[in-house]
Amino acid sequence: MDIIDGAGVEDERAVATGEWGREPHRSGSLRTFGAFLQALREFQGLSRAELGALTQYSKHTVASVELGRRMPDDIFVDRADTALGNTGALRKAARHLGRGGKGLAEWFREWARLEREAVSLCTYECRLVPGLLQSEAYARAVFDNSIPLLTEEQTEIQLAARLKRQAMMRERSTVPFSFIVEESVFRRRLGGAQVQCSMLDLVLDITAPRNVTLQVVPLELEFHGCLDGPVRLLETKEGKRIAYSEGQQNGRLISDPKEVSLLCRRYDTLRSQALNPKESRDLLERLRGEL
Repeated sequence: MDIIDGAGVEDERAVATGEWGREPHRSGSLRTFGAFLQALREFQGLSRAELGALTQYSKHTVASVELGRRMPDDIFVDRADTALGNTGALRKAARHLGRGGKGLAEWFREWARLEREAVSLCTYECRLVPGLLQSEAYARAVFDNSIPLLTEEQTEIQLAARLKRQAMMRERSTVPFSFIVEESVFRRRLGGAQVQCSMLDLVLDITAPRNVTLQVVPLELEFHGCLDGPVRLLETKEGKRIAYSEGQQNGRLISDPKEVSLLCRRYDTLRSQALNPKESRDLLERLRGEL
């Protein structure tokens, strides 16, 4: 491939498509991948210009990737891996790359990216209504309860991100969505009765399509398969199952097959213990009528 003014043809293609533009927010995964790339390059005794020549990209592109400023495309990753020992380490690391998402917690961004492409999604929640089912008023009440308090601008940014993420519920009408939520979550009047009404209305509406299943865990349940807390599960196009667990100020993406398998068993157990979809819908309609 010809090198033009120190930049590869692939650089020109990327600039033309906008794919290689500078990322507006450097995500943690981009910074980590960049540091990993730099460490491998230095271990091989190569300069950025030398790695650029081997990959047929410019030294400036190499620098931008190493600094977490650019999302590397598949061709760059493949060539860099080959040039730096052909171990497959960079190719594997690139699978976990995610762009920064304005309004989304940094630890959640990679999961948000994965769920947009998943062929199925399962969510168990015991703290609050899942983000994909929140009405605008309910989401605003959640953000109003943040500690430390958010500014109005921060609230609007986070609200916009949540509603944008929620849009995939209607856009992906053939993807199975499964939700299991504790009854106590729907009884908690976060934001007041009016907010609760809007939330229940939206939940009933958004879970009506045949690809969406909602089950409520009743208060009187004597056995419970998911006492360790909330969990999310998804299946990728390649048939791989991935889980996500979230706590106070942190989140963890789980790809270890044994651990994911255990979480799937817990979810399946709770699904058999919860109310069925019709019973769950009847319960929410009763709660709505009580307000």
